[in-house]
Amino acid sequence: MAVDLTTLKNRVDDYKEILENTKNFRQDWKETLKPMIMETLEQVVKETNLSADIVVKDQVENLEAIVLDLGRTHSGMKEKIEDTDIKKTIIKTQGAVVYQQLFNGKVMVMFVYPYIDGYGEPRPPRNLEILRPHELKQEYIIRHLEEFVKEITQWEDYDDDVPAKSAIGFANPIGFQQEIIEE
Repeated sequence: MAVDLTTLKNRVDDYKEILENTKNFRQDWKETLKPMIMETLEQVVKETNLSADIVVKDQVENLEAIVLDLGRTHSGMKEKIEDTDIKKTIIKTQGAVVYQQLFNGKVMVMFVYPYIDGYGEPRPPRNLEILRPHELKQEYIIRHLEEFVKEITQWEDYDDDVPAKSAIGFANPIGFQQEIIEE
């Protein structure tokens, strides 16, 4: 009895091609993409005077990340410790752009938004896109950074005077209750 294996053979061929792509994508990351991302981020930091660190997270081979990290700073707020004159500084994490190598060699681009420790819930990171290494060009990185700076600027400038702006970084700040006024 003959069994038609055409569909299975096609799927096996697709699987083998994907495995080969993963090897090639990982090689592309090492040889061209990682250096290009690093050089582009370094150039941006230098030419814009952006206060940021470029951090390489390479503890796991083929699962590396390059992070443009805006760091942490004093938020300008201090919490009074109950029944004392002591005040605890509240820290603000200023955000980051992450280029993360995935298990299959593709690259995920992600924004980590600013947040203030203990002041509401941090906004979840935003996954912008997943790209094959050959798809990620310097122009894309610049576009990602432009969008990131726009979004963190909106976060810093948050107010409720303009209805189009949404609450960025927190849903309900600690210590503030939203009152419902009935007419």
